[in-house]
Amino acid sequence: MKPVAVLTEDNYQVLEVWYPYLRLREEAMAAVFVGTGKKHYKSKEGYPVEEERSIQEVKPQDFSGVIIPGGYAPDILRRHQEVVDFVKGVFDGHKLVASICHGGWVLVSAGVLKNKRATGFFSIKDDLVNAGALYEDKEVVVDDNLVTSRNPYDLPAFCRETIKFLSRSK
Repeated sequence: MKPVAVLTEDNYQVLEVWYPYLRLREEAMAAVFVGTGKKHYKSKEGYPVEEERSIQEVKPQDFSGVIIPGGYAPDILRRHQEVVDFVKGVFDGHKLVASICHGGWVLVSAGVLKNKRATGFFSIKDDLVNAGALYEDKEVVVDDNLVTSRNPYDLPAFCRETIKFLSRSK
């Protein structure tokens, strides 16, 4: 199985980056921190993560999927066309696209939500709906290759569905 990209940028939500990253590794699935080229990023609380690959050097076909954590990082991530194109390419390749909390902003920018069931942090509900999503207020929503959740409290369900999807794709 190819690795899963875990997108990262400054002001990421620490649990939403590290919990899925470690859960995938626990399941013997490779996870790779993919950033925008700065090498080092800090969470909202200052917790560091080091970029393993930059978005400029990755291609959708090299990955089994992508995880888009929340915090304020998604607002920075979606300003990079390479990130938007990467997420769209993974989605169009029918590979895992898993987004939690404010990660839905990247989905909006990638244009992948039209007629898709999805959830996200309540404050971006209007953004998701305006992008064509069929919003559901649930801990996890799975629609084909799209897995979405609302907040850190939903991480167990989010990771369970993410791992289930990846296990079927092996």
